[in-house]
Amino acid sequence: MDDKGIYMDFKEQMTYGEYLNLDKVLSSQTRLSGHHDEMLFIVIHQVSELWMKLILHELHAAIESIEKDELPEAFKMLARVSRIQTQIIQAWDVLATLTPAEYMEFRDSLGRASGFQSYQNRLIEFALGFKQPHILKIYEKDPKLAEELEAAFKAPSIYDVSIQALAKAGFSINPELLNRDFSITYKGDSSVAAAWLEVYQNVEGYWDLYQLAEKLVDIEDSHQQWRFRHMKTVERIIGFKKGTGGSAGVSYLKSVLDHQFFPELWGVRTNL
Repeated sequence: MDDKGIYMDFKEQMTYGEYLNLDKVLSSQTRLSGHHDEMLFIVIHQVSELWMKLILHELHAAIESIEKDELPEAFKMLARVSRIQTQIIQAWDVLATLTPAEYMEFRDSLGRASGFQSYQNRLIEFALGFKQPHILKIYEKDPKLAEELEAAFKAPSIYDVSIQALAKAGFSINPELLNRDFSITYKGDSSVAAAWLEVYQNVEGYWDLYQLAEKLVDIEDSHQQWRFRHMKTVERIIGFKKGTGGSAGVSYLKSVLDHQFFPELWGVRTNL
C-alpha cells in the first residue's frame, strides 16, 4: 500500500524485501544452542559487522579522496563514519543486558569462534594504521581472505595519506615517511608534529587540513570509546576468563586502550 492508502501490484516489480535480500538476512540467525538469549548475541554481532562494512566503505573512499587532494569530499565520509561509530558503541549497551549466567548457557556452542577473529574489525584497524603482524596468522585458513588482509596490511592508512597531504601543502615532512613501509604501525615524527601545530595555530590559512585533523580526532575518540565499551561489556559478562577463541579477553582489550592512531593530533593540544 502506498502513502495514499492504495494497494499496489508488486507482481511484476521488485519488492522491499527482494531489494534488501531480507530472506537471506533474516534467515541467518541460527541458534546452535536453542537458548533464548543466543538470538541477542547473534543479532548484535551481525548488526555490528554490517555497520563495520559501511565504515570500511567510507574509510576507503575517504583515503582515495585525500590522495586525490579532494579533502572536502572526504569530510562527509569521515563524518558519516563517526555517526556509524555511535551506533556500534550503543550496541554494547544492548549486549550488556546479557547476564553471566545466561551467557554460560550457550557459550560452549560458540566453539572456537570469537569476536577476536572479526576480520572487518582488523581491516578497520589497518585502515586507521594499527598493524600487528601476528594478526594475519588468524586468517590463514581462508586464502582469499588472507590475501585481502595482506593487501590492506601493506596499504597506506588514512593517517599516512593525511601526512602526505601535509607535504603537498608545503610543510617540511620527513621524506622517509612519505614512502615508508606502511605495514609498520606509525609511531610519530617531529616533522609531522610541527606541521600540525602550524595548522592549529593558523586555522583560517589551513582550514581544510584543520578540518581533516578534527575529523580524524572524532574517529579515534569514538573508536576508543567503542574499545572501552567492548572491554567493559566483556568484563561484565565473563570477567577475566579467556575468550572463546583463546584470546586473552579483557586483558588484551585493556592493553590496546592506550594506543593512539594519530599521536600528533593528540599531542598538539598540549603544545598549543
